[in-house]
Amino acid sequence: MRRRSVLTALATAPAAFSALSRAAVAAPETGTAAVRKKGVSAWDFTGVAQCLADSRAGWFYTWSSGPGSVTAPAGVEFVPMIWGPGSVTDAELDQAKRQGTTLLGFNEPDHPGQATMTVEQALDLWPRLHSTGLRLGAPAVATGADVAGGWLDRFLQGAAARGLRVDFVPVHWYGADFDAANATGQLRGYLQATYDRHRKPLWLTEYALIDFSSGTPRYPTQAQQAAFVQQSTAMLQGLSFIERYAWFTLSTSRGDGTGLYNGTTATQVGAAYRTAG
Repeated sequence: MRRRSVLTALATAPAAFSALSRAAVAAPETGTAAVRKKGVSAWDFTGVAQCLADSRAGWFYTWSSGPGSVTAPAGVEFVPMIWGPGSVTDAELDQAKRQGTTLLGFNEPDHPGQATMTVEQALDLWPRLHSTGLRLGAPAVATGADVAGGWLDRFLQGAAARGLRVDFVPVHWYGADFDAANATGQLRGYLQATYDRHRKPLWLTEYALIDFSSGTPRYPTQAQQAAFVQQSTAMLQGLSFIERYAWFTLSTSRGDGTGLYNGTTATQVGAAYRTAG
């Protein structure tokens, strides 16, 4: 997560192209292909299950190893995450194993205020995640997923050198250009560059339009955000190397200008996301 003012509370919550990766790109997520690409990040709030169902998301996550008090509607998959070094415990890993077949790795280890880990620390802890037997998503960096020598690049090289499995790469992206066509093109370029660099399937686990350049988050209008939803989801649905994507985020209670629901009522952005995918 990169929303500085929005996610301070969440920051403290417990929160080589392999044959498997080639198969996943050709036929994403063997055995779970029926799950919709479209997902959403969420946390517990009054009406969360109703909103999840109304959004027509196929999956969700809570930045935690379990769904907490969130009850998934029928047909909506919960995906666990091991958020940071403090989450690498027997209890958290056991809970994650009970949730399904896929595990998301550390949250923004390259960013102060989030998981905040060195590459070596993450690599040393990775065998614990590996031991779950679940399909593993790499740590999701805040920025620079496509950069040679960046945090993610060094992690993936280190994992390969140690014989550690990484099955797909989660990516975060926030756009400061509020023109929907421009932003969609910029997002696509980042995803393509990341895939070209690492040659693994991608999950876009956080994305929206938010401008952080002034230090205080600046949001587009609802109409601008909704137009971006429409164009970006159409693009994401068509990219074979994108296995899943998740909007930030389900509720306006922490999502400010990006939330899909105000209480249990869809915002203009939420209405656009409901019809996507």
